[in-house]
Amino acid sequence: MRVRVEGDSMRPRLVPGDWLLVRRNAAVHPGDLVVARLPDDPDRLIVKRAQWHGADGWWLESDNQRASGRRDSWDFGPVHDIVGRVVLRYWPLVRRRRR
Repeated sequence: MRVRVEGDSMRPRLVPGDWLLVRRNAAVHPGDLVVARLPDDPDRLIVKRAQWHGADGWWLESDNQRASGRRDSWDFGPVHDIVGRVVLRYWPLVRRRRR
């Protein structure tokens, strides 16, 4: 599946407007970027880093904890509904450096 990044919570790795290829139901390991359903709004997808897996699900964190509007497991706890693992960022092909 394809996912478009919105927001700054995964900077600098991912920026708004990046497009990702996601493998559904792929095995997830600590450190992987994943797409999950937001627990309190299951129609909304989030992109986060999988930190660890416990009895209650995956602990997901943002790379940029200071991002405005950031939501991750620090806010809603462990997550069960992992949609898939990010395989690659395919667009834009090359990022321009900010000056």
